Amino acid sequence: MSQASTYPRLVADVGGTNVRFALLRAPEAGLSDERALACADFPGLFEAARAYLDGVAVQPVWAAIGIATAIAGDFVRMTNLGWQFSRAELQSQLGVQELLVINDFTALALALPLLRDEEKIKVGGGSFDPDLPIALLGAGTGLGVSGLVPAHQPGEPPRWLPLQGEGGHVSFSPFNEREDDILRLLRRQFGHVSAERLLSGPGVVNLYRALAELHGVQAEPLDAAAITGRGVADESALCRETVDIFCGMLGTAAANLVVTLGARGGLYIGGGIVPKLGDYFARSPFRSRFEQKGRFSDYLAAVASFVIVADHPALRGSAAALDALAARRR
Repeated sequence: MSQASTYPRLVADVGGTNVRFALLRAPEAGLSDERALACADFPGLFEAARAYLDGVAVQPVWAAIGIATAIAGDFVRMTNLGWQFSRAELQSQLGVQELLVINDFTALALALPLLRDEEKIKVGGGSFDPDLPIALLGAGTGLGVSGLVPAHQPGEPPRWLPLQGEGGHVSFSPFNEREDDILRLLRRQFGHVSAERLLSGPGVVNLYRALAELHGVQAEPLDAAAITGRGVADESALCRETVDIFCGMLGTAAANLVVTLGARGGLYIGGGIVPKLGDYFARSPFRSRFEQKGRFSDYLAAVASFVIVADHPALRGSAAALDALAARRR
């Protein structure tokens, strides 16, 4: 099999709100024809893909899809959207020779070694060892978690194994009494309270409403964008408290991930929420909370953290996954 025979390639990044497509028309050509579609406009992934492909008038040979859900077996059901499909059936519908389906944060993890310096912003101090594991998480419609584990020895060309897990659904871990109170209120509503119930777009709303109840005030009917926007602009004390507590909670979740993976190769933060907080995030409680880990505080203070500000890097990660597959097939 020649490499050229696997082109054109279709790549997709499927979130709970939007799906983004792009093409690789030939080897070394890079991504092109990038387009985002609203998930709500289509009954399923095939219909969205068909609309995109009809627009570019291209029949792909290989395809890779990064999607916001767990991948186990042929049947795929999204966690925060009603889309579901059989991988074998979708491959047949698309008419592609090869269809790779991976978690969206696995795709994003594969893009981390490809990021340029200007596509990531360092938050706080610390450094990173290029030969040690890397941690990744990000809040958007859900909470994505992944990482990279080195498959090379120091001094060898880098080779990474991406993690494909569902760390956003671990049980939420409160840090202080205020967060204990928030957990108590959400447990009443959800039973099991995962980290995603607070560290996501819907989680921001859950947090805002819980704080309103704790303050004995009426919550306004605001979405996550309005809450974070008012909070960063300091237009609402309740919204500002929501954003501050959100960033602190994210710091705890990130620290837990780093010590679990031994991720002294650095922490990366993606998703749709944190990059939009801009300079506020560097001033937020995130980094100080990240470093508050008792006997492991010095360990975490030495780990660098970065916010990903690249445009849609998960598409590059899906493209990298196809490159790796092609290399194995040669």
